[in-house]
Amino acid sequence: MAVQEARQDTGADGTHEGGCTCEDCPHGAREGHRRAVAAFLRRRDEFAAGQGLPAGVAHSASASRQWVSEELTQRAEAVAERGRAEGEAWVAGLWLRTVVAVWGAVVALLLGEALTAIGAGWTTARTAALLAALVVAGALTTAGRLHRARGGALAPVIGEDNRMSTSRTVAAAWVLFVGYAVLLLAARLAAASGHAERDALISGLDLARGTGVVTVLGVVCGIAVLVRRVVALRILAQRLQKVPAHRPRAADLLTDDSGRGAFSDIQYAVISAVALVFAAVRLARRPDQLPDLPWGLAVIVLISAATYLAGKYAEGGRPVVLSVVRAREPGDLDGPIRTGDDIEIRGAGFVPPGARTADRLSRMVVRIGTVDVHVPLIPVTGGFRNPTDTVLTVPVPVEVEPGSVEVQVVTAAGVATNRYTVRVTE
Repeated sequence: MAVQEARQDTGADGTHEGGCTCEDCPHGAREGHRRAVAAFLRRRDEFAAGQGLPAGVAHSASASRQWVSEELTQRAEAVAERGRAEGEAWVAGLWLRTVVAVWGAVVALLLGEALTAIGAGWTTARTAALLAALVVAGALTTAGRLHRARGGALAPVIGEDNRMSTSRTVAAAWVLFVGYAVLLLAARLAAASGHAERDALISGLDLARGTGVVTVLGVVCGIAVLVRRVVALRILAQRLQKVPAHRPRAADLLTDDSGRGAFSDIQYAVISAVALVFAAVRLARRPDQLPDLPWGLAVIVLISAATYLAGKYAEGGRPVVLSVVRAREPGDLDGPIRTGDDIEIRGAGFVPPGARTADRLSRMVVRIGTVDVHVPLIPVTGGFRNPTDTVLTVPVPVEVEPGSVEVQVVTAAGVATNRYTVRVTE
């Protein structure tokens, strides 16, 4: 329904107008997703206020709750479909923006060299720096063209969960910087005419001069590989819950999967950026050798990398059911759990980070004995009262046999909790 509502403004002749919502252009996909989300939120708040219920289910609280949940689930799937289309269109157009950014950096370098050459004159080092930048920009443009469907030049730093990876981005930045520095020295070596100048340039690549940079490069690249392995193993061991994002965002570099700022990511990105700026200044001042990153700064980067890795080991955790009780409305009598009653499952980790959208919440399942019960969506103004990260409310279906049964929650990430035994009476 939300998709049909989002398509009402498409031109009758099929042309792309200002309100285009077709999915074959980036603007249309973005606009269609925005309108679908607005329609869903409006409908959710109407249900939360008790409006829009059919007369056939309005007399029964359980029937109206089930009908609202099913209606919101269908609408949420339509919104998610629009979100996936918008994400694919955005990623497909990302390679052009990366190409523009890369060549914009080359133009900025040229302007900076031209301005600083006033009075000092144009030197061979400036020409070598510009040539090295052109080579790197050309390589990034070619790579972006080949991988334009996956984000262009940013494809290597986009993780399997469709988010920007902090560890890969930091490693890629250091690789590009060191590669650029070596190309600069190679260009100067090619243009050198005297033996003394060539020997000086070759000695600029000695390990004694660039130990700090080489050490940092090796550590950040190792961290990028190790973090990927750690995350994969923790997912397989059900110690970490991961749900894919609709599209990568620059904010992913500083936040966790739920969009909240993550200390380990922020400090790693900031300290690495500061060290890169320092190394770039050293290279600009001494373009005849690898930048000699001081060991004090190199150790700071290593400590930051270790903190980031420790944060990856510490994040997440398996969801757990702590208790199951009979849900009681005000005025109800106390009693045992019977078929048809609502049960309240209390625990932690039921909603994985990044899974608070309605389409993800609707995928949660509670297994009561041999019966799988989908968790109903109960809307309130601005969100949902059920499910939450610590409490779930589901009805006990009549298909559940009386006696001792096991209750288990399966989250949107596919991770199952422990089994909790309850007794259902007739």
